[in-house]
Amino acid sequence: MAGRPEHRRFGPGPVDVDEVASGGSGDVDIAQWATRFDLLSDPHRLEILIVLHRRPGIIVGDLAVAVGRTETAVSQALRVLRQQGWVEATRMGRSVSYRLVDNTVHELLHWIGAGHD
Repeated sequence: MAGRPEHRRFGPGPVDVDEVASGGSGDVDIAQWATRFDLLSDPHRLEILIVLHRRPGIIVGDLAVAVGRTETAVSQALRVLRQQGWVEATRMGRSVSYRLVDNTVHELLHWIGAGHD
């Protein structure tokens, strides 16, 4: 038979194949979550986010020491995180402090076990 069947039985009830094929993801923003997971998949960025989560208002130099990276590498990672709206910067004289501002990332960090000090 040519074409797709209207319904297939998976589990306890029928599934509307057309509904699933036309975006059965509902209200989930697939692109946004893919970006989140992409950014979180980098171990260096994840480590920076965990430190920011535990130490809001940390300055770049201290953050670099905490994660064992150069200030340049940390600044580059922070730039990406700022562009996504996950992190905010506040100038304090000659220094800049950073804090995590994205509530979803905050919750995800708790979910993976990154608590506050």
